[in-house]
Amino acid sequence: MQPLYDWTPVFRLMIVGLLLAAGPLVWVWLRSRGASPVHRLRVLAGLTLFLTFDLVLFGAFTRLTDSGLGCPDWPGCYGAASPIGAHASIAAAQATLPTGPVTFTKAWIEMIHRYLATAVGALILVMAVVSTVERRHNPAVPVLWPWLSLLWVCLQGAFGAWTVTMKLFPAIVTLHLLGGLALLALLRIQAVRYGQVDGVTRQALRVSPQLRAALWALFIAVWLQVALGGWVSTNYAVLACRDFPTCQGSWWPPMDFARGFELWRELGAQGSGEALPFAALTAIHFVHRLFAYVVLVALVGIAVALRRVGMAAHGRWLLALACWQLLTGLSNVVLEWPLVAAVAHTGGAAALVALLAGWLAETVAGPADVVLASARSASAPTWRERRA
Repeated sequence: MQPLYDWTPVFRLMIVGLLLAAGPLVWVWLRSRGASPVHRLRVLAGLTLFLTFDLVLFGAFTRLTDSGLGCPDWPGCYGAASPIGAHASIAAAQATLPTGPVTFTKAWIEMIHRYLATAVGALILVMAVVSTVERRHNPAVPVLWPWLSLLWVCLQGAFGAWTVTMKLFPAIVTLHLLGGLALLALLRIQAVRYGQVDGVTRQALRVSPQLRAALWALFIAVWLQVALGGWVSTNYAVLACRDFPTCQGSWWPPMDFARGFELWRELGAQGSGEALPFAALTAIHFVHRLFAYVVLVALVGIAVALRRVGMAAHGRWLLALACWQLLTGLSNVVLEWPLVAAVAHTGGAAALVALLAGWLAETVAGPADVVLASARSASAPTWRERRA
């Protein structure tokens, strides 16, 4: 009987991801020999955060090199676990359309992105399981954030599949980008919580309610700007304005906001199926540019506020990232969207999200049972005693 679905590519992709995840896990174990399980979790969370940041950048590279359909099925590549097994199918597609979406280079870029995503998912699974086990001995160990991260990375996998099966549908691709940054924020918060239990991070940011509210407002503004930037990128509207500070030689060029921000439609088309007019692409680009001014002013203003309350280092980070985003954003326009500048612009946005998520997490005390665990530490057996 013919099976309804061939699960072989799924299992093979999982094996590749587990093999890739084994390297970081061994590194954490060797680096933290003799340390407590919570310390190991904190180190693993930091490493997973770093790898997820790299994954976000590689995802941007995949999108910007038009490699998102390098393997037009999911999770394998023409039913195989790698482009090697799909050699004949890729060769046929490339011979038919040499500059099309399917080439050997693009197929490898797409599959490497999937391998890295699977490895990150495996590391998050390990953290969730280990946190749950360690929670039995130390009630301060967080379990909500690891399992929430695991749930979110599974959802990201679904959006990755829809990105391919729905042929780079702009709304799905934008949500996939936002989901990657949300995973980055979750892992940053998770690392902060592990640090609080491990005694490394404990109420690091003591800010006034007004400043905390301002940080939250900035965080929301950054998310909105990232969503606008993702909409620009997924609709290929970066070059709708090739000059700065004007656009098409005008301070207010012809724009079609209704069609530009019609969310549920195919790439390059309106909801009715007709081609998307250039004025719609102009509107997409111009709104992102206008809101960038708002976010830039907010970044500078909060950086100054942080310096005034004795947090000069935090202010310098915000100013540095503000300059980075300004320079890479301008480079995308005046240099006509070079790949390096485009990936760097995504990296700056990801860094802002992770930075602000961590600061906001640090302004909140750790779980209430951290205090309870500290009070019991004198009478409760240590992890070394449990191991003995």
